[in-house]
Amino acid sequence: MENNITTISREELEELREAFSKIDIDNSGYVSDYELQDLFKEASLPLPGYKVREIVEKIIAVTDSNKDGKINFEEFVSIIQELKSKDVSKSFRKSINKKQGITAIGGTSSISSEGTQHSYSEEEKVAFVNWINKALQDDPDCKHLLPMNPSDASLFKSLADGILLCKMINFSQPDTIDERAINKKKLTPFTISENLDLALNSASAIGCTVVNIGSQDLQEGKPHLVLGLLWQIIKVGLFADIEISRNEALIALLNEGEELDQLLKLSPEELLLRWVNYHLANAGWQKISNFSQDIKDSRAYYHLLNQIAPKGDDFEEVPIKIDFSGFHEKSDLKRAECMLQQAEKLGCRQFVTPADVVAGNPKLNMAFVANLFNTYPALQKPDNSAYDLNLLEGESKEERTFRNWMNSLGVSPYVNHLYSDLSDALIIFQLYEMTRVPVDWNHVNKPPYPLLGGNMKKIENCNYAVELGKTKAKFSLVGIAGHDLNEGNRTLTLALVWQLMRRTNQLALVYPS
Repeated sequence: MENNITTISREELEELREAFSKIDIDNSGYVSDYELQDLFKEASLPLPGYKVREIVEKIIAVTDSNKDGKINFEEFVSIIQELKSKDVSKSFRKSINKKQGITAIGGTSSISSEGTQHSYSEEEKVAFVNWINKALQDDPDCKHLLPMNPSDASLFKSLADGILLCKMINFSQPDTIDERAINKKKLTPFTISENLDLALNSASAIGCTVVNIGSQDLQEGKPHLVLGLLWQIIKVGLFADIEISRNEALIALLNEGEELDQLLKLSPEELLLRWVNYHLANAGWQKISNFSQDIKDSRAYYHLLNQIAPKGDDFEEVPIKIDFSGFHEKSDLKRAECMLQQAEKLGCRQFVTPADVVAGNPKLNMAFVANLFNTYPALQKPDNSAYDLNLLEGESKEERTFRNWMNSLGVSPYVNHLYSDLSDALIIFQLYEMTRVPVDWNHVNKPPYPLLGGNMKKIENCNYAVELGKTKAKFSLVGIAGHDLNEGNRTLTLALVWQLMRRTNQLALVYPS
């Protein structure tokens, strides 16, 4: 990948990766060509439709190496490189300031390329501030910092001593940090730095990508880095229970004829979307396929709220009635406000404003729905006797440690399930490259895989991964074959993964920079 980014600065690359992740909501590592226009907008480089079509026809023909109509991050960077040498790049610094709801700031390091600008979403900042204010409102250690004003930049100043970050990590993943390790009184530059290092190491431990983020960045309140880290921390908490091993009621989302092991392979985002459609089907309403375009009119939200609202069936349950009078509002904005008033009855008016709903902000709408799920899942736990309980066994601490370690390094797509997500070895190849094991990508089969023979393509990848481990990395892989990785053999997969982690740690000692 280094060859792809030689003309793009580190800070520009961070901006592009952040923009890419906003469009790649399901963390698949790819966006479709029809999403390219939205991707350019997120990258603060809005282009007219005809220009995007030209790019799809001309540039994609070259960069979309497997001609699948899907674009990965490296291909997107190649497109940006192409554009940087053309007239369209001249509009970059002007367009970034014109983008609605986006605040632009100058380059934040002494090595920033001339004219580099960082941007951050004002809507996201407001949503995160409100969420933190609510989450930590009763914490005595945060009284001097809360509530923060969502309308100003107080968020970035309030996080500078590391206390709020540590508290939010524990809120999302309880007991990650021993409270006694947090410096809370008579703070000095040294103890503040300790807090921030503790927060970064702990964020990495729960699977957040902290590459290229240092304690100094957080202390200086660099908005794009602070918001990027905050979103990852908040997302970990929102998605914690959207996992079948921790919430067996999710088995109710099985489609007719579908096996449990297929449901277990779904990411939290996919499970969340299926949960919404489960309730929409029960309401007799049409299904949605995303958290952006399909929810802009708020009507799907109305039906979802009505389905999950307590009906008072249990003796101690207080019924909550959803008022549908706003459903017929002609204005999308007014309808969204009426819908959020109903969500407030459930105590779930978080993350989105009416404007965010109408704009179809995918990140904030997904967070809104995840909060609804965590508060009122409205799922009936099925009879376990019909399912193999061994499949419902949660991951061990060791497995979770390995998975979070991979995610902290920024692998793509995000690893939700250690064994099934390594079945095509693409994650392993990325880890090899990070640990100075050369990978010939011409020998690697990339998704999407064909229906016929697709698994053979994955096994070929796994065979190559084992070969590299033996010949280049000098790992001890006696008795391990490609099909063991493909089938998710726990013992043999972990045998490879732990040696990868050890190699990473050894290299960190040799090359500390």
